This record gives sequence, C-alpha cells and structure tokens, in this order.
Amino acid sequence: MAKVKSGPKTRKKLGGPRPPDGGPRANKTATVATVKEKLTTGPVLLTEYRGLTVAELKALRNALAGGAELKVIKNTLATIAAREAGLEDLIPMLEGPTAIAFVTGDVAKVAKDLAEFAKKSPSLTLKGGVFEGKVLDGAQAKSLSTLESREVMLTKIASMAITPIQQTANVFAAGFNQLGAVLVQLKEKLAAAEAA
Repeated sequence: MAKVKSGPKTRKKLGGPRPPDGGPRANKTATVATVKEKLTTGPVLLTEYRGLTVAELKALRNALAGGAELKVIKNTLATIAAREAGLEDLIPMLEGPTAIAFVTGDVAKVAKDLAEFAKKSPSLTLKGGVFEGKVLDGAQAKSLSTLESREVMLTKIASMAITPIQQTANVFAAGFNQLGAVLVQLKEKLAAAEAA
C-alpha cells in the first residue's frame, strides 16, 4: 500500500489575523484594555521574577493578597497597553520575565511587602512602576517601601491635630481648677467669719 501524502502540518494561529495597524489580535484586545485601565487608574509596581519557583510566586501572591494583584502578562501586550496609556517611559522596563503588581490598597505597604519578600528571595527585583500617573524607576519604586503605611500617617496627623486641642483643654481645666480652689478658700473664710 502506498502512503497518502498530506499537506504540511502547520498550526493555525488562534485569535485570527492581526489588524492592519499592527495591534493585538481580537482575543488579546480585552487584556490590553484591562492593563491600560489599571496602568492609568492606580499604582502599579513592576517586578522581575527570574529565578523564582512556582511555589515562591504563589507565596508572593499570597503575601500581596488584599493589597495588590500580582499578574504575569505578556510583555508585548503590556507594551501595547503602556503605549496606549501614554507611558512610553515604562516600555524599557517591560523586558524579561515581568510580573505586574496592580495595587488595590496602600502602595507603601505593597512596596514593603515586595521588599521583604525580596530579602528572602533575592531573585525578585523591583524594576519600577507607575504612581499617580508618573513612571518610577527602580530606585524610586524601592523608596516607596521606606514610607510609613497609610494608617500610621493618618494616626500621626490625627495626633498632631489633637495635641493643640488637648493643650487648650488643659489650660481651661487648669483655670477651672484654680477657680475651684479659690472658691473653696473663700467659702472657708466666710464660714470662719460667721463663726467668729
């Protein structure tokens, strides 16, 4: 029996053809839109996770839970999103294995958590990020980890606001205490004068 020849075994590209402007395929557009929205609306920290095991990445995600969402997104899609968001300075940081922490809570706490995890696993490095619409380099992103958390700052502000009020109350209280002492002495003098 003779072998029947079949055509070349090539894979079909999933997602359809590329649009003429060179953008992402149709199934990737939603990812690009989501990343673009997160880049423009909230703080974002970029990390390089080269050398981390899957277990370490899972532990990092758990450490950031509640304060940030750690995602590994294709660099090409993240680059397109950064370009569309007008964050051209972010594009050079999107090289190599990059995990993006989309901060949902306190950015200082997330930066501290990343710095602490990097002490345990030196393979993790902080590449940079976006804070209040400005692109941060690695050193600036690391400096966020030295800031105090939002709760600590609010406590300090509250204590600074309460201190003058407390001092004023103490002055008035001291005046009333002295007035009370004078009235007690006057009462004693009047009672002594009546007895005499």
